Amino acid sequence: MISELPRYRESDAFNDAEKAAIRLADILAGDHKAASDELFDELRKHYTESEILDLCFRITSFVGYGRMIRVLDLEIGETCPIGHKR
Repeated sequence: MISELPRYRESDAFNDAEKAAIRLADILAGDHKAASDELFDELRKHYTESEILDLCFRITSFVGYGRMIRVLDLEIGETCPIGHKR
């Protein structure tokens, strides 16, 4: 399924609700200013307002986590090298 992500729009591996959520994730991870009324109209066909908010929160949490890991040059599962006292 992961191998289908680059072509999710054409893929049969995802249903319409999943495709809308993946599109949201793609936009929030990239050019977040590209989020449009059309995107949210499509999301509302499949999700409640509360579910859309939850998707946004979860997506941006993971995007932010990934960016933090990258800028701090951390390895997942390793101890953070930034000074901390024991």
